[in-house]
Amino acid sequence: MGMTMTEKILAQHAGRDAVQAGDLLVAQVDLVLANDITGPPAIAEFEKIGRPVFDKDKIALVPDHFSPCKDIKSATMCKRMRDFARQHEITNYFEVGRMGIEHALLPDSGLVAPGEIIIGADSHTCTYGALNALSTGMGQTDIGAAMASGTTWFKVPATIKVELTGKLPKYVKGKDIILTLIGMIGVDGARYQSLEFCGDGVAELEMSDRFTICNMAIEAGGKNGIFPVDEKTIAYLNGRVSRPWTAVTADADAVYDRVITIKLDDLVPVVSYPHLPENTHPAAESGHIKIDQVVVGSCTNGRLEDLQQAAEVMQGRKVHPHVRAIIIPATQEIYKEAMRLGYIDTFIDAGAAVSTPTCGPCLGGYMGILAAGERAVSTTNRNFRGRMGHVDSEVYLASPYVAAASAITGYIASPEEVMK
Repeated sequence: MGMTMTEKILAQHAGRDAVQAGDLLVAQVDLVLANDITGPPAIAEFEKIGRPVFDKDKIALVPDHFSPCKDIKSATMCKRMRDFARQHEITNYFEVGRMGIEHALLPDSGLVAPGEIIIGADSHTCTYGALNALSTGMGQTDIGAAMASGTTWFKVPATIKVELTGKLPKYVKGKDIILTLIGMIGVDGARYQSLEFCGDGVAELEMSDRFTICNMAIEAGGKNGIFPVDEKTIAYLNGRVSRPWTAVTADADAVYDRVITIKLDDLVPVVSYPHLPENTHPAAESGHIKIDQVVVGSCTNGRLEDLQQAAEVMQGRKVHPHVRAIIIPATQEIYKEAMRLGYIDTFIDAGAAVSTPTCGPCLGGYMGILAAGERAVSTTNRNFRGRMGHVDSEVYLASPYVAAASAITGYIASPEEVMK
């Protein structure tokens, strides 16, 4: 019996010849991640074990959620993690001014490679499947134990094969693909399953698209999302990852729970209405829903290509006077490159605010809280009730193209409407 990509990675890290869906196993991990919210409780669990860290080079600590610190409580949590990093000489601790949004920062820093296992105390750790890694979020207790042991346990997930075919229409990006898929199967449609993306349509996707798609695998209930390695993957890894790595491919006779085909040619820019990512609708059919705020950023869509798309729409235009537009580059390097390319000037000239890298508004932390009755179009990953502020506010999920177009019009709009 053949194995999927996820099954092969688990078998290799568990020292087994083969595994299948439903097996329970203990596997070695290549990287353990925590942030300023999840790190302190994970550290508390680690300290109960009474052992040193398993490998100071294989732990990553990123203060990105409430950092730069917004209040005394967030400063206390960051100090807890900072002190731990210094005590244990953690190599990959990213201080303010050098940090970025974790799920953009880690792959850009070369900390993720094909065939590896990365676990993080953050549900969107599944982002790194774009690089053919098995990455998934876990609870803080599991992360604390893994910092001591270098291992964790898994139940091998069943796999859904998602075949992408055809060509991407203009203005359709990875965010539209994953929101469309979630709209098809629902927020629990891949519960504790692996989403394995394949097909000739994969070549249409830039790495930023693949990161976005894997990032939101969890929004369909998935354990992880994963892509094969191709020329674009290799080009991304070159100059970032110097250690040896081996691409993982699925066997021809791998067993899948089901197969879903998405024809890229048929896709359009979409928006997910409140209060679930599965509530997906074409942006052009939104009926001019008025909005108060737009956020372009987050671990889902804060990469350079995302900023380029927003800048393309905002170039020579002004943000609607009733809209607050907030742009958040995901890392310092992305910020610098966006400045070099003129994107930051474009945003400021259009009337948008540009922030240092932070997760702040995505989780309703700071830098863009919504009041009762307000609506936001956001390139983030969740639109649950109260996600970005008051429980009576509304969040509409969209791509940078749609978000930027909406910032200009003052209502939910397709990019075609603005760019015609």
